[in-house]
Amino acid sequence: MQNVQKVASDTVVPALRAEASAAPPSGIVEVFHYGRDRDGVIPLWVGEGDLATPAFIHEAATRSFIAGETFYTNQRGLPELREAIARYLARVYASETPLRGLYAAERFSVTIGGMHARQLALRLVAGAGDEAIVITPAWPNFRGALTVSGASVIERPLHFSGAGAAGQWQLDLAQLGHALTSRTRAIIINSPSNPTGWTASRDELATILDIARRRGLWIIADEIYGRFFYDGERAPSFRDVIDENDHILFVQTFSKNWAMTGWRIGWLEAPASLGPIIENLVQYSTSGVPVPMQRAAIAALEQGEAFVFEQVTRAKQNRDVLCAALAQTGRVHFALPQGAFYLFGALATDLDARTLAFHLVDEAQVGVAPGTAFGSGGERFIRMCFARRRDDMIEAARRLTDWLAR
Repeated sequence: MQNVQKVASDTVVPALRAEASAAPPSGIVEVFHYGRDRDGVIPLWVGEGDLATPAFIHEAATRSFIAGETFYTNQRGLPELREAIARYLARVYASETPLRGLYAAERFSVTIGGMHARQLALRLVAGAGDEAIVITPAWPNFRGALTVSGASVIERPLHFSGAGAAGQWQLDLAQLGHALTSRTRAIIINSPSNPTGWTASRDELATILDIARRRGLWIIADEIYGRFFYDGERAPSFRDVIDENDHILFVQTFSKNWAMTGWRIGWLEAPASLGPIIENLVQYSTSGVPVPMQRAAIAALEQGEAFVFEQVTRAKQNRDVLCAALAQTGRVHFALPQGAFYLFGALATDLDARTLAFHLVDEAQVGVAPGTAFGSGGERFIRMCFARRRDDMIEAARRLTDWLAR
C-alpha cells in the first residue's frame, strides 16, 4: 500500500501549479499537532484566547437560524452589518480624523474571516511577477498567501536590540525604502504586530504612507490587534493619517476582539469604487458569509464593548505576569509588547527555536510557537500567547522558569 501511495504521489505532484506546491507549511501548526493531544500541556501556541464567544453573540445567530435565514445573501455582506462596521469604526477612530467618507458602508465587504480578507486584498494588488514587502517577524500566513498568489515576498526585518526585559523592536524606515523595486506593488504592515507586539507610531505610519504615495504603492494594513493596545484605547492607525483617496486596504476580523475565531467572519475595507470588483472576487471564492454569522457579528459590534474591555484588561494583566517572571530569570531577552497578546522571547539556550518548541512541549509541558515560523528576525525567538486565564499564565511562567533553571 505504501508503494502504491508513493507512485500516485510522484505522478500527481508534478502536475500541480507551482504556486500551490510551493506554499510553505506552517511552523506553528507543526508544533501544535505535535502536542495538541498531550494531557496537561498549557497551550500558548496559537493566536486565540480561552474565552468562549459571549452568549449575546451566539444567541443572535440562534435567532437567525430559527427565523430561517439560511439562504444565499448579499455577496458583500448584509447592509445592516456593513453599516454596523462603519458605526463601530467611526466610534473608535473618527475622533482623530474629520474624513467622514472613511466611515461609509460602501467601503466594507464581509469575508470568511481575516484570512479571506487578506486573500482578497492580495488578489486585488499582487500576482505573478510582482513583489510585496512584508515587515518581519510576521505571521506566516502573509508569506503563504503571497506565495499562493504567485507574488514574491521581500522581507524587511525589524531590528531587535537590548538584553533581558529591556529589548526593543525598531523599524528601519530607510531600509524599507531601499527594498522597493519596479516590481513592488504593496507594503504589508501588521501593527500591533503578531508576533512581536511592536506597534508603529503615528509618525512611522505617516512616513510609510508617504513612501507608498510617492511610489504609487498599495498598503495592506492589518490592524486586527488595534484594540489590544496597552497605552490607550487603541493603537495608532493609518486612519490617523489617511486621505480618502489613499491606496490602503484594511483587513479585519471578529476573531480577536469578540472571541469568535471559530466563526470565520471578518471584513475587507477598500475605496468604495472597488466594491463591484471585490463583489466578483467574493462570488468566485465563497459566494458570501452565512446570514446567522452576520447577525452574530452585528451583535458583537453593537453590544460587545464591555467584553472587548474585559479581554484587553485581562491580556495586560497576563502580559505583566509572564514578563515579570521571565525577566527575573535573566535568561530571556524580549521587548515588553506594546500591543497584541503575544510575548516574543529569546531563551538563553543552544537549541534552535524549532527544536526548543518541541523540547518545551516534552519537558516543560508548555506549548509555544517557534520563531522560525515568522520569517527573518525571528530565528532566536519563541512566541507565547498570553490571552488566557491568569492561573494558566502563572503556571506556564513557573514551568518555563523551572525549565530554564535546569
